[in-house]
Amino acid sequence: MDIYERLIIVMELNENNNNVEDQDIVIDAKYIERSIVKKFRKPIWRQFTKALNDYDLIQDGDKIAVCISGGKDSMLLAKLFQELKKHGKNNFELEFLVMNPGYNEKNAKRIEENAKLMGIPITVFKTEIFDTVAEIVESPCYLCARMRRGYLYSKAKELGCNKIALGHHFDDVIETILMGMLYGGQVQTMMPKLHSTNFEGMELIRPMYLIREADIKHWCSYNKLEFIACACRMTEALADENSNLTSKRAEVKALIAQLAKKDPIIEKNIFRSVENVNVDTVVAYKKKGVKHHFLDDYNM
Repeated sequence: MDIYERLIIVMELNENNNNVEDQDIVIDAKYIERSIVKKFRKPIWRQFTKALNDYDLIQDGDKIAVCISGGKDSMLLAKLFQELKKHGKNNFELEFLVMNPGYNEKNAKRIEENAKLMGIPITVFKTEIFDTVAEIVESPCYLCARMRRGYLYSKAKELGCNKIALGHHFDDVIETILMGMLYGGQVQTMMPKLHSTNFEGMELIRPMYLIREADIKHWCSYNKLEFIACACRMTEALADENSNLTSKRAEVKALIAQLAKKDPIIEKNIFRSVENVNVDTVVAYKKKGVKHHFLDDYNM
């Protein structure tokens, strides 16, 4: 039994010893924290700690920048790390990093209010990313994501961090797999961790890799929490019913949902497909940028 499983048992005992009927429910940081380790222990907390173990995401002495966009996923990620820090093996440090890429005043205020309600001590810094990509016609979301990543790495390194943690979840992973096949003509996935190619010594980790989006939404509604969406101009345009803009990720999400209605195992099978690649039946593949073809050693 590893440390995270022991932690689950200890936390459960503590909750049982202090179990009091909620007469007048007050949604505050303590209530939100309790929901993670009690009501959502199996779908959220255990999947979080399983990812930490399965993918070896934290090492002794790490200083991790938990990157908060203000959305539901990153806010939950921050609370998960706080709980781990509070009750788990205290072998790492945390920074809760919020980059403002050009949010309107309402969204910026919502992020600060939610952080205060949830007891998350955030560090905010501003950039002009939204203005930079506003006039980009082709792949604005891709450019925006790359720019955000660069700024986050830079600020995290400035703060002495060696890792940044992002709030991508299970559904993000399977959507990325299918998008790569349908629109990119390639088999690839969103990795649970990877080394930065531009920032030496920095690493990206995704501790919510195994958590389902439906469970995150349930956690939000249970705690009566309302978070911002992407909040960029592209997102606002997509929200307008008169807009002609479309999102490839939204299309793939809808496709997966449609398929899952017929057979729920499809979602897990998409995820497992990149864990069970049989290279002997692949026509060609790349490794470290070098392309290999099955004819290279076909007659050997």
